[in-house]
This record gives sequence, structure tokens and C-alpha cells, in this order.
Amino acid sequence: MSTASPLPCLAIAGPTASGKTAAALALARLLAERGQAAEIISVDSALVYRGMDIGTAKPTPEELAACPHHLIDIRDPLQAYSAAEFVQDTQRLVAEIHARGALPLLVGGTMLYFKALQDGIDDMPAADPAVRERLDAQATEIGWPAMHALLAQVDPATAARLAPADSQRIQRALEVWQVSGKPLSSFHTRAGKGAAQGLISPGGFFSLEPQDRAWLHARIAQRFDAMLSAGFIDEVQQLRARGDLHLDLPSIRCVGYRQAWESLDGLYSMDSLRERGIAATRQLAKRQITWLRSMPARHAIACDMPDAQQQLLQAAMAVVAAATQARNG
Repeated sequence: MSTASPLPCLAIAGPTASGKTAAALALARLLAERGQAAEIISVDSALVYRGMDIGTAKPTPEELAACPHHLIDIRDPLQAYSAAEFVQDTQRLVAEIHARGALPLLVGGTMLYFKALQDGIDDMPAADPAVRERLDAQATEIGWPAMHALLAQVDPATAARLAPADSQRIQRALEVWQVSGKPLSSFHTRAGKGAAQGLISPGGFFSLEPQDRAWLHARIAQRFDAMLSAGFIDEVQQLRARGDLHLDLPSIRCVGYRQAWESLDGLYSMDSLRERGIAATRQLAKRQITWLRSMPARHAIACDMPDAQQQLLQAAMAVVAAATQARNG
């Protein structure tokens, strides 16, 4: 396959534990066999953090060595990383990867990042400390599930994709409403700054989605058990030992880390960590699937079918062949 000029991008999205990493590496190997190099751009808001390897199911050293990866281990857990920064970094990386004659593969489960790539980032109100203080006081009085119910009244679209205990995002959504008078969801419905329409090849947005949620739930439980066996609690204790990290940071609020942190704080028993971590991960997967179903351009593949990976490879190679034919006239 000629690499005289760049091809567009392919994307593999899906909920946690749906098999995205394995599918992406299999596709990279198949492309290499056909003479087309590929590089993976991580679309994951947790993989950006250094020192958070086990709880994020970060690709292993062997997997990272098998194919070039980008946007992994680029931030300290003390630092934030926004969707706008992701769009900017991805557009730069795509140009660099194309310049090397390789095919970018966008792989991950942070659906806000995918949406930001496709629709851009709107100018949203800046953080307002006074409003946040009032919201925190209200939440202390009535609880975050009740705050979630209030959000559902003014911004049902955002509330539908947030868990009732997701205090950080509920607070931000209510803050945007109170400051601007507009629901947060209204800022994600039109093309904004940084939109990268056309970045992903037509037909090249693949979504791994289970037909049977029980299959995904079983994989989530297996993954969480494997994390615990691999030393996840020790990893969280090392983060705590730094002394500068806390639960208000986006990094520590990642699924699994938050539950472990709260357990180590004594808010819950360590015996309940497994149950709470698995439940939180299942809620994350549910929100990811909800996001995916709002993306009509996706090519959904049942990840719980035995031939799911083969289906994805065949479909992806068909998109690459069509793009190559169009490029070569």
C-alpha cells in the first residue's frame, strides 16, 4: 500500500472493557502487514496522567512498544487536561503522523473528546468561585443526588449522562446554568472553536457496543479484580503519599481512584471497595453507551460477538481501501 500521501483517520470508540485496545493493536498489525504504518492517539481523559497505570488499565509496556502511542502520560495528576487541549493536541498529532506517511487511529472511551473533535469547543462561562461556594453549601445541605435532580429540571440532557453522585460535573453544569442562563448541553450542539470536521474518514468511526450488558458487566468485574490483584491499592497509596493530591482533582475523581481514595480516607470500608468500584465503572459504561448512541455517524459493532474483532478489521480495511482508491484517483 502506497504511503505517498496521507490518509484520513480511523476511530475506535466504546465503553470501558469493550476491547478497544486489543482491536486497535490488531488493526495496526494488519495495516503493517499491508505496508501501511499506523499510530494510536489515545482518546482517554485518564490515560493522560502519569503514575496512574493500574487503575486506568493503561496499555502495557509491550502494547505500547507494539505501536506508537500518543497522549499517554502527558500530565501530572495535579494538572488538568481539557477537551480543548485534547483537540489542539490531536490536530497537531494527526498532521505529524500524516507527515510520516502513517495512519492515525483515534482510540478510547472519553466521548466528550470525540464530540469536541467533531463539533468543536464553544466558549463557555469561566469558573465563578462565588457560585461554586453557594452550590457546595447547597449540596452539603441536600446532597448531590438532590442536586442532580435540580439539574434534571434545567438541563435534562446533561443530567441524563451524569451519575447522581458525580459532584464535580453536576456542580459545573449547575454553575454554567446559573452564570449564563443556558444549559451546559446547549454549548455542545453547534460547531465551535477547534472543530475538526472531516478528520475521521467517512464510515471510519467504529463503536464497540455490547448487545448483552451482562457480558460487559462480567468483563468490568474481571478487570477490577485484576486491578486489585495487580496492586491498585498500593498505587493509590503512593499517590496519597505525595501529599499534594486530593479528591477535588479530575485525576483523583477518575472511576476507581475516587472509590479507593474514599475508602482509604475511612469514608467507606475497604471491604466495600470492590463492590463500589465495579458499580461506578458500570455507571461509567452506561454513560459512554448513551453518548455513543447520540452519534449517528458511528459504525456499531457488537463487541460481545465472537467475531467482533474480525468484523471491525474487515470494515476498517474497506474504509482504508476506499480512501486509498480515492486518493490515487
